Amino acid sequence: MINITLFSQIITKLDRSKFKKLVKLRQTDKHQKGFDSWSHLVSMLFCQFAKSQSIRDISNGLRSATGNLNHLGMHKSPSKSTLSYQNKNRSWELFRDYYYSLLESLGQQSQMKRTKFKIKSKIFLLDATTISLCLSLFDWAKYKTKKGAIKMHTLLDYDGHLPSYVNITDGKTTDNKGAYDIPLLKGSIIVADRFYNDFSLLNVWDSNDVYFVVRHKKNIKFNSVKELELPENRHQQVLKDEIIELTGLKTKQKYRKRLRRVALWDDKNQQTIEVITNQMSWTANTITQLYKARWEVEIFFRDIKQQLHIKSFIGTTQNAVMIQIWTALITILILKALKTQAKHPWYLSNLVAFIRLNLFVKVDLYKWLDNPFNKEQPPPDKYVQGVLF
Repeated sequence: MINITLFSQIITKLDRSKFKKLVKLRQTDKHQKGFDSWSHLVSMLFCQFAKSQSIRDISNGLRSATGNLNHLGMHKSPSKSTLSYQNKNRSWELFRDYYYSLLESLGQQSQMKRTKFKIKSKIFLLDATTISLCLSLFDWAKYKTKKGAIKMHTLLDYDGHLPSYVNITDGKTTDNKGAYDIPLLKGSIIVADRFYNDFSLLNVWDSNDVYFVVRHKKNIKFNSVKELELPENRHQQVLKDEIIELTGLKTKQKYRKRLRRVALWDDKNQQTIEVITNQMSWTANTITQLYKARWEVEIFFRDIKQQLHIKSFIGTTQNAVMIQIWTALITILILKALKTQAKHPWYLSNLVAFIRLNLFVKVDLYKWLDNPFNKEQPPPDKYVQGVLF
């Protein structure tokens, strides 16, 4: 019989030694007021798993687990004022660093079966999503005259469908400007939508030996240098494959090399999609399939907004918002690792909902993941032969 809750077992998956090193490095336990960084992390993870709507919900929810808090590494549940103070003052960078630290270990466990490409390059999917905020409450999140917002610029690893890099800016920052700081891996490929059709940016990627597949805007000026042959009787979605040279004066100055242009038919949306790439040797079909894989980053944004708690915030300061977003990313990292390890074919939405309902239930985590609907069989009836005389 398991004597610790489901939530406690999930927390034990986290490497606490790595967290302690980061705490020591960033000195985040100074002025802790009896509420250390680990307790703060667990409280915010509870906020995500339970989808708590306020600091009061977090405090009361953890208080209801009295007797089980020691399994979480906590001595007591935080008061509302203490949690609010630390959300405002403890550096959000601690939680960001811990996400990247966990990504090295749990990220490997979360890799699922995907469409395999016959290329050795590491594939990254690039996009950004806007999170709306009330400007009167979040006055630091400048976006429009009467609206506030922040933007998550995300580089998603195709293998695990988890962010390998996230840059959070104000809502005014355009998608391409938020992409200049992303780390570049030599020989990798970045797949992106038309908002990243910035030739200065593409030149930076090309100069660092990074391949790209980017949907191009209709107004770019170019000359066709050479038209490549299309495969016969297969890959009918490929409409055109050619080598082009930019002719616009400004664009030519930003990107001087030749590019490859591939046009494909999107049967689902009944439209033609045109992409450009600096990869000259792969088949046109591989390039079209790479662009179609970009939809996975949209699915990631949908999941994190619908399943986790980042559309409304329990604190109004920039630091509190950043902490909530990075703990949401840690949560989805844990969830995807659990989903991959489970024998039961979980949908992420179902897994989140079931964990939320069973946070403080004492059941074996791995048995529950493999067979969540298993019911204990009643003991067989004992038939006692009666005395005849």
